[in-house]
Amino acid sequence: MRTAVVRVGVDPVGELGPQQLADGMTMLRDMMIERGAQVLDNQLAGLPAHRREVQVLIAGDDAQELQQLVIELCAKAFGTAPQAGVVTFVSRGTDDDARGVLAGFGLSGEIERGVDSDGWEVVSVTLREADLDRIPESRIHTALEASLNCEVHIRTV
Repeated sequence: MRTAVVRVGVDPVGELGPQQLADGMTMLRDMMIERGAQVLDNQLAGLPAHRREVQVLIAGDDAQELQQLVIELCAKAFGTAPQAGVVTFVSRGTDDDARGVLAGFGLSGEIERGVDSDGWEVVSVTLREADLDRIPESRIHTALEASLNCEVHIRTV
């Protein structure tokens, strides 16, 4: 399972004071702990309204589902109409991370790990040739290398 970083703007119009923001963070943290998630501390009260964004680390693969959950909990905790922010995924270089990158492109493929003659890890990904007609191989390759932090070879079938 992957770990998402879900960002949500909790006070976009700047209507909450420091105590309301602190109380909202406490309530949100408690609700997230119950779900095995973590809220990062980013000192909301010291930020301008347009930057009052919480960041939640939560396990899951469906970015939209996770974002909706965090938005609902933020609305409950802060009593505002939260705005969706960006959802990214933490990468630990696992096969799940590689599958997640592929899924982001709407692809699936076989993933194999090995070691080259110098002892460096190499991940080989097998994709369908037809998939590379709609997405350039270089984009897939770059995203996989960034996520896995190792050399990636793409094979087509």
